[in-house]
Amino acid sequence: MAKLNCWEFHKCSREPDGNKVDELGPCPAPNSKEFNGINGGTNGGRVCWYISGFDSDGSCIRCKSLAHCVKCEFFHKVSEEEGRFFKLIPDR
Repeated sequence: MAKLNCWEFHKCSREPDGNKVDELGPCPAPNSKEFNGINGGTNGGRVCWYISGFDSDGSCIRCKSLAHCVKCEFFHKVSEEEGRFFKLIPDR
């Protein structure tokens, strides 16, 4: 089974060419190529809590702080799927 990225799980439609990009702006996770492969995701798709929600631009419609993210069903799904290999904060 393929691992879902955050935009696929939440169906937010803010990925490149998503139908809500014009309305809500693009999500930074799909474009964060430096995080590609972390937790088995495409770009920042499985480390979105690290990328989204920390800027004043409201980059993520779900996450406004890490406290919100750790309550997120997707965050827990990634953590469970990755087990002991789960990366909360990517190595830079």
